[in-house]
Amino acid sequence: NKQSLLLNAHPVFQFAEHAFCTYFSFEWTIRFIAFENKRNCLKDFWFVFDSSLVSTMVAETWVMTAFSAFSGSASGGGIGNASILRMARLFRLTRMAR
Repeated sequence: NKQSLLLNAHPVFQFAEHAFCTYFSFEWTIRFIAFENKRNCLKDFWFVFDSSLVSTMVAETWVMTAFSAFSGSASGGGIGNASILRMARLFRLTRMAR
């Protein structure tokens, strides 16, 4: 995918991005519900790490895409090179695969 904006990407890439975002958001929600005392989630390093990744993924996939669609901006721009965020998501996937 060479497009800088998800709206301009091939539909296969759009579907995959939305599917991953939905899956990870659902997983995060289930993990949050599993905490008996909700404040304990702030003490769990992996939950805090996953929370930051999911929030940036939701912001990148749904919030920025919706903002671009409603504003009519098709040029992209966004947050620029998000390779560090993608590397963090790959780290999370490798941790899940263990």
